[in-house]
Amino acid sequence: MGLLDVAIQAGRVAAEIIRDGAGEALNIHHKGAIDMVTQVDLAAERAILSVLASHTPDIPVFAEESGGAKTLRTRWIVDPLDGTTNFVHGYPSYAVSIALELDGVLEVACIFDAVNGEPYTAQRGHGAFGKGCALAVSKTSTVDKALLATGFPYDRAAHADRYLRYMRRFLVCCHGIRRAGAASMDFVALASGSVDGYWEFGLKPWDVAAGVLLVQEAGGEVSDMTGGALDLSAPRLLATNGKLHSEMTQILAELISSE
Repeated sequence: MGLLDVAIQAGRVAAEIIRDGAGEALNIHHKGAIDMVTQVDLAAERAILSVLASHTPDIPVFAEESGGAKTLRTRWIVDPLDGTTNFVHGYPSYAVSIALELDGVLEVACIFDAVNGEPYTAQRGHGAFGKGCALAVSKTSTVDKALLATGFPYDRAAHADRYLRYMRRFLVCCHGIRRAGAASMDFVALASGSVDGYWEFGLKPWDVAAGVLLVQEAGGEVSDMTGGALDLSAPRLLATNGKLHSEMTQILAELISSE
């Protein structure tokens, strides 16, 4: 079984657990004031780890709930349920996110849409795919014609004014902004051409690893907000269709420099 097939199998097993758990009474625990975990997150992660251990026992794992290979350059990076808040509230946007990093380079990605049962996949140099078709980013060339996506970190109550500065700046110069609450599905929307750009603070490696490769293989561009290389350990994310990247980088750099 190829490495991408392993990721898809692990994603599918976890997505089935999530689907079956959607109608259950949830045991909700708080990792922070608004950061939740349920028994479904934990069961999905256990299932993923089991599949990965069975097929790739020599590759360590860094997973949201159980930790693991935080600093290694070769590892699986796993979010068993991205969008837990959506899941808890019954809002239909949440997914499984699995990526493989080899010697510091993202090579394989699978975002498994747990609501619709659809995998979105990418392999370095081989393109991105979803719903049986190759994915491609949009051709929108300027921010004033763009539909953008963003999210708000878990510390938003303490830093609401900061994040709203960024929201306001883009709100007045683009077609619209969407906030769906699951980073992995924002990446899917970008890779599929449904949105044109996406920025967000406060993400974690498991939030972005699979999505970064998906967007890159769909023809998009991903970087730090000021245009440098993205740091997976503390991503300050900007992802676009490529055509918007310079303009959005300039806007974000100005906002950051004025803080």
